[in-house]
Amino acid sequence: MRILLIEDDTVLGAAVRDQIAADGHSVDWVTRLDAAGDAVRSTSWDLILLDLMLPDGRGIGFLRTLRSRGNVTPVIILTALDQVSDRIEGLNVGADDYLVKPFDLAELSARIGSVARRYTGNPNPIVTHGALEIDLAARSIHRDGRPVQLTAREWALFEAFIARPGQLLSKAQLEDKLYAFDSEIGSNTIEVHVSRLRKKLGAGVIETERGLGYRLGRA
Repeated sequence: MRILLIEDDTVLGAAVRDQIAADGHSVDWVTRLDAAGDAVRSTSWDLILLDLMLPDGRGIGFLRTLRSRGNVTPVIILTALDQVSDRIEGLNVGADDYLVKPFDLAELSARIGSVARRYTGNPNPIVTHGALEIDLAARSIHRDGRPVQLTAREWALFEAFIARPGQLLSKAQLEDKLYAFDSEIGSNTIEVHVSRLRKKLGAGVIETERGLGYRLGRA
């Protein structure tokens, strides 16, 4: 997933960024709401992690505006505000989950996975696709009972297909999943990673619609 982190605490922000990057997600980190607004307008995000107290305003107002514009990107609030009334306000405005600081980073990872699965319409972390058994929580794959190792980039791409079975994904949409992995996106990056996924998971696991994009195929 491509995740937007909105957090002004540099120590916590770095820890959260490193945790979700280690989980195999791409992450962009901003410390102000104005930068967050620019990011939301220019990029499609899979999930937003939102602090409520930021240097240029309150995250609640940002979330309220986001939802009023029809943006349904899942949002998890991360905040030191621990009153029940604060949690109720955040959830009523449109948050999908609410974590009070300090929190365990492993719990954050679990909640990110849970929210993401709910949005794909399948809360079960175990997905079966042909010969593949995919554990979305553990980020592991078995093919015919044997484990298959994917790189972080390969997982990010395959996860995009699993989350949208049958949907055609353009090359640009897939490139967007990889932009925060700290290296260049070459003109043939998607083709290279799709080829590697086919070798590891099955030749038909990803189908090509020439000139249009790719979709999940048989495994």
